[in-house]
Amino acid sequence: MLLAGCGASESLAPSPDAAVDVATADAAVDVTRSDVPGRADAPFDAERDAPADVAVDAPLDASTDVARDAAPADVVAVPMGPVLYADGPLHSPITSDLAAHLRSIAARGLGAAQVFSKIGDSITVSTSFLACFAGANVDLGGREALRPTLDLYRAGNAGGTDPFRRTSLAATVGWSASAALAGTPSPLARELSAVHPSAAVVMFGTNDIQSRAIFTYGANLLDIADQLLAAGAIPIFSSVPPRDDDAAADLWVLRYDAVARAVAQSRGVPFVDLHRALLPLPAHGLGPDHIHPTTYLVAAGYRACDLGPAGLQFGYNTRNLLTLEALHRLAEVTLRGHAAPDADAPRLAGAGTVADPFLVPSLPFADSRDTSRGGSRVFARYPCDAAADESGPEFVYRITVTRPTALRAMVITRGTTDVDLQLLDRTATAASCSVRNDRVITTTLQPGTWHLTVDTYVDAAGTHSGEYVLVLVDDG
Repeated sequence: MLLAGCGASESLAPSPDAAVDVATADAAVDVTRSDVPGRADAPFDAERDAPADVAVDAPLDASTDVARDAAPADVVAVPMGPVLYADGPLHSPITSDLAAHLRSIAARGLGAAQVFSKIGDSITVSTSFLACFAGANVDLGGREALRPTLDLYRAGNAGGTDPFRRTSLAATVGWSASAALAGTPSPLARELSAVHPSAAVVMFGTNDIQSRAIFTYGANLLDIADQLLAAGAIPIFSSVPPRDDDAAADLWVLRYDAVARAVAQSRGVPFVDLHRALLPLPAHGLGPDHIHPTTYLVAAGYRACDLGPAGLQFGYNTRNLLTLEALHRLAEVTLRGHAAPDADAPRLAGAGTVADPFLVPSLPFADSRDTSRGGSRVFARYPCDAAADESGPEFVYRITVTRPTALRAMVITRGTTDVDLQLLDRTATAASCSVRNDRVITTTLQPGTWHLTVDTYVDAAGTHSGEYVLVLVDDG
């Protein structure tokens, strides 16, 4: 449990090395899709070698244009699919099929079993994050089941130190996700080469929000995931803390968190919801700058690895517990051969056709598909934009709401993939299309049943099919 009463000796203290790093210098506007012939007004898409179709009984195969020469076709193969990462739990599910998928990555032997890497910005760079697990001031708060994993990584060699204390080449103050991928070799590539981790804890978004370039953010997280997986490192993605420094920025946090969750789900890898865990804490577990987490402070000094009731009133302590738990859940199934911790999880129903749409059970919602490997060809034109040729494959989703719902639908792609969003009414006919867009629809759904198509654009250059990640959130 992360909720408990405060102790008398605690202090609502920021991390000892907290620094404001909400960067504006690297803020970027999402570029337009001018690389697609005939679509100079369309937003950027970025996938060429798309993951395989994620139909209900088909595996997800995600070699990408970033790592296509390095990644075997089964790098992120999920034996059955797809499990939905529902909002609410602090840890995404690991079911038996996902456990088998994670074991298949670990079995490739490219990563060192006792090493993980840290990928992120200042909230990851801080010495309050994980480093204390290598020291003497660790209180697991009675969670002795976590000790084998703690000891496992304490004994790891990550470039001459243990992974808890390692200064990562892929984590720097002020970074957005694009920074980890920039240059040749990139910081991410250099970190992977330096320590060959079997896992990586990844958190970006706090700085990315400044640009509002959420589609670039999503594409970058996909690239990070695929490069890690190609190197045999299983990413553990995280949501970000609230942005209590800026109400406008804070409105974007849940949108960015939904994208991070969607990327993790699309690759069948762990996700931890730090944002949800921080919300009940005093001041959301954030320090005076309202951005960086706090660290438990007692008379003897900072105690970021005190996971007792008093310590867990603080942001870094809470993140440390969630991260150790996530590493433990992963190690249990990949290194120790234990059974999956979750008997089952919500799964996507439907076949994605007009007759049998994929059913959206709740918001936020995410799904990943590949229109080059599946989909129907029922719709070719929509009267809401009759000029657009949408005769490529499409998938259909059904949404039923019982109250007015402020829907934000986003579709993230990479490379030359060009799929568009169309909102239809309960009849699921082209004539009922009320709004369409290349990458985002924002509208208020009235109570009733609606349909959303993700349809492939066609022009003189051909059918722009490929992988997409669909993200739906309630902006209300």
